[in-house]
Amino acid sequence: MTSAPGVLDRLRDGGAALSRVTERWVPDAWVILMSLTVVALVLAVTGGGATIPEAGLAWGTGVWTLLELAMQFSIAMVAAHACASSPPVYRLLNRLASLPNPERPVQAVALAAGFSMTAGYLNWAFGLVGSALFVPFILKRNPRADVRLVIAAAYMGIGTVWQSGLSSSAPLILATPGNPLLEPGTGTPVVDRLYPVTETLFNPFNLGYAVAMLLVGLVAAMALHPRRDVVTLTEAEVEEILPAPPPRARPATTPAQRLDRFRGWTILAAALFAYPLIHSIITRGFGASWTINAYNTVFLLSALLLHGRPLSFLRACRDGVGAAWGVILQFPFYAGIFGVIQNTNLGSWLGEQFAEVGSTRLYPLVVYFYSGIMSLFIPSAGSKWMIEAPYVIPAGEVLDVSVMTTLLAYAYGDSAFNLIHPFWALPILAVTRRRFGEVLGYAFLIWLATILLGIVTMLVIPTRW
Repeated sequence: MTSAPGVLDRLRDGGAALSRVTERWVPDAWVILMSLTVVALVLAVTGGGATIPEAGLAWGTGVWTLLELAMQFSIAMVAAHACASSPPVYRLLNRLASLPNPERPVQAVALAAGFSMTAGYLNWAFGLVGSALFVPFILKRNPRADVRLVIAAAYMGIGTVWQSGLSSSAPLILATPGNPLLEPGTGTPVVDRLYPVTETLFNPFNLGYAVAMLLVGLVAAMALHPRRDVVTLTEAEVEEILPAPPPRARPATTPAQRLDRFRGWTILAAALFAYPLIHSIITRGFGASWTINAYNTVFLLSALLLHGRPLSFLRACRDGVGAAWGVILQFPFYAGIFGVIQNTNLGSWLGEQFAEVGSTRLYPLVVYFYSGIMSLFIPSAGSKWMIEAPYVIPAGEVLDVSVMTTLLAYAYGDSAFNLIHPFWALPILAVTRRRFGEVLGYAFLIWLATILLGIVTMLVIPTRW
């Protein structure tokens, strides 16, 4: 009879084998994006009935339509990086890492998972960057913890709760006035009104799902710490990956330097950001005010106050641009695919295919898995939503499934598959200097637990609200 530890070991081996396959066969994200562009163009001609010139013009019409959205998500990453690298947050990470008992490595895993999911709920980019910077502190203070499981636990936020949280891309897009799904510029609108976050992110069902996912993820991660053959880092290896503290400002010697370091500039900027948002919340209410722009306002405001001095803030933002370059480059290409779907009959054709394969009760589960599988090819949830929404929402309405149900099914599925996607592990792997294959075994087991919860959720989610 196979023992439980034997089953776990086999699953870990299977996860490592899967990693070797993906590392060998999965190309760069931009190459995948261009492959999807070809698929969209072919489907527009063969399924949507467009001619080749019409499909090409539809792509060109859409390519520059998402620039505002691209800038919004780029700023989200830059602001999150600035917050995570500020002196107060750096000191906080160092202090938090000392909380677990070094003799009980399971506590270190719980801390990594809990921090990642909490940060991921607040902001997906902050969760990725903050957790990546946090891992070396945990390993330094908890030398007996398995490095592979700590890393897997530390990027759980992006694969569990972030799409239920405050930075969830699709709900924020539908809550933002003038978004391309409500006002596409050309073609028929996908939705007929705004959906404030009070109806989506702060819906009791979504809040309950986030709590359940946090508990399942935490228990799964803690249960997996090995009792033998623990892989740890030496003290010298930990010191090599430990982030350097933010540099101290040198004394100002010229009037220009004194102006550059005057804290009043950051306080003024923070006040200018804060006043319109506070005024909007007071006069219009939180649900109508909490949009992508409001979210970025909060993180820029926080980064300004956390750094205090202008040059420290600007340096952190400059370093954060490196993390956002993929969004900046790839969004126009995603917008081109959106244009093909929106400006040809492809969106309607795809919607008909979805309506045929799903029933009212099973449609959320279909969208959940479709969204998750597509996230392996399009790692940007916001741009992927712009591609999928024009056909998954109409198909749901044909089956009497509400926009909000389709939205939540999309969001939960998109997040779920991130745990086994090497793209999202890049920040933490870069910091810890490990390979994805070393951690995928544990990430795969955690993923299985979260997928089971997702399936149950899709079978009980209301189809109308």
